Amino acid sequence: MDRLLAIMRRLRGENGCPWDRQQTLQSLKPHLIEEAYEAYEAMDANDPDRLREELGDVLLQIVFQAQICAENGQFSFDDVAEGIAQKLIRRHPHVFGEVQVCNADDVLRRWDDIKRAEKVEASQSPSVVDGVPRHLPALLKADQVQRRASRTGFDWSETGEVLRKLDEEIRELKDSIASADRNRIGEELGDVLFTLVNLSRFVEVDAEDALNATTQKFIRRFKEVERKARERGLRLHECELATLDALWDETKADERNPALPPSKETP
Repeated sequence: MDRLLAIMRRLRGENGCPWDRQQTLQSLKPHLIEEAYEAYEAMDANDPDRLREELGDVLLQIVFQAQICAENGQFSFDDVAEGIAQKLIRRHPHVFGEVQVCNADDVLRRWDDIKRAEKVEASQSPSVVDGVPRHLPALLKADQVQRRASRTGFDWSETGEVLRKLDEEIRELKDSIASADRNRIGEELGDVLFTLVNLSRFVEVDAEDALNATTQKFIRRFKEVERKARERGLRLHECELATLDALWDETKADERNPALPPSKETP
């Protein structure tokens, strides 16, 4: 860690790297998000070597920003590390203190209680749904808000209730589409998506992961449709929908029956 910090100080120093020297907290924001997503992909790929590298890239962003703040006289990397260490101790009284907990859910409830107490002490709003990052992906943000509200007891009691609510929201979406009121359509569509995230919690499927997986499946199948079309001398934009549907169904059938691999495209 000391070596990494020394390297960053040199990169930002008088005879350091011109690119590193001109960076600011604002210019580094997209890099922090990008590196976090690349680490996420490495986790999904179950690739330890790649994950090790990507975690290093995430750590670099933290070191980079801490160095800029140290140069501005605000705080150092040591302050960052000490702050999170103290927070972990403060929010785990069942480990570092005498508090007893029953299970992981009990830990989360106590965690929220401690956070609310900290906000009150700092004269901040004590709402349990405060503090969810504004820039989280929408599905993930909805999930986090719902989970926080659920810990207060504000939640459905079983999956069937969520399914009935989903049916209700879909009916309202259909009515809004019939009305051609774009503002209402947007609101009702948002209600459907929010309810779907609720459903994903109850069936214990991560909504963000599920949608990403389906999107990747669509990409994989669509590329195969493109390949089949090229192989048969067809241009997708000139094909009738029935032809495209047939290619799509054929692609799905190939996936269901791997014993019959798709034909190879002629070089």
